Amino acid sequence: MERAFKYKNIGWCVVAFIIATSFGFAQQEPQSSLYMFNPQYFNPAYAGSRGTIHFVAHHRSQWVGINGAPMTQYFSFSMPLAKQNIGIGMHLTNDMIGVRRNTGVFIDFAYAAKLNRANHRLAIAVTGGADLYQVDYNGLPVQDPNDPNYGLGNFFRAMPNFGLGIMYYGRYHFVGFSIPRLLNFSLSNQAGWGGPSSIIRHYYLVGGYNFNVGPEWQIKPSAIIQLTENAPPTFALNPSAVWIKKLWMGLLWRYNESLGFNLGIYLWEKLHIAYAFDFPYNDLRYNNYGSHEILIGVDIGKRKRRASDCFF
Repeated sequence: MERAFKYKNIGWCVVAFIIATSFGFAQQEPQSSLYMFNPQYFNPAYAGSRGTIHFVAHHRSQWVGINGAPMTQYFSFSMPLAKQNIGIGMHLTNDMIGVRRNTGVFIDFAYAAKLNRANHRLAIAVTGGADLYQVDYNGLPVQDPNDPNYGLGNFFRAMPNFGLGIMYYGRYHFVGFSIPRLLNFSLSNQAGWGGPSSIIRHYYLVGGYNFNVGPEWQIKPSAIIQLTENAPPTFALNPSAVWIKKLWMGLLWRYNESLGFNLGIYLWEKLHIAYAFDFPYNDLRYNNYGSHEILIGVDIGKRKRRASDCFF
């Protein structure tokens, strides 16, 4: 297989590395710099916690300028039921890296128990659905058309899965742990690659706190840790400030990878828009224009209670 492909530029070399690690023992789930705006994509316990019917649409273009670099779309929906003790929802992801595409569709169910008069809650959730993995080999540049690996066409596989999440939150704090996909899947040689490969579980730990520093300002630091077997941990820290509960301004530091910033604005108490930019400071800092994200969230109905002032 190695002699079949000749990559014309650094972009395809990066793509080759990403695809190999995506099907190998490494991190496969997409990352986000706006995780505090859309935590449902990695933790189903967030479903229903806003107290309204809530929609989020979210797009990330990573390492812009590199051919075949990651590009991801997210969509989530949730709503509360039974006096807001139950949350239901769904989330979709469409993640593309080079010629590899993964589309995930999952249904979320959460139960949130009220713990005290301060309305601290413990939410326990389950999510279930399927990932649709596809590889289009015809999209790869080829040096030797007679190579036996050429002309494999498309590889497609649907893999059902389920996950768990837990979140403890109040007005000024939140902390959550989740495993979005509990089942491991082996793709050994079925995808045409030269060695064994697997889809393995990821673990997420996230938390944040809200500090009121005056009548108009709030400081909201948050952090997320992603752990995967046989892969280095991913850790991101996001110190943010909010002015009059309308304008969000934050910085991002992702361990051994990137630095960036994010901005958000709340309009008419129903619509929020956020943007994030981060730029790698590792070996990928060359030949790209950074990563960009845009997110739009909509609340329908009157908000009876706030999940946490840590979320925007």
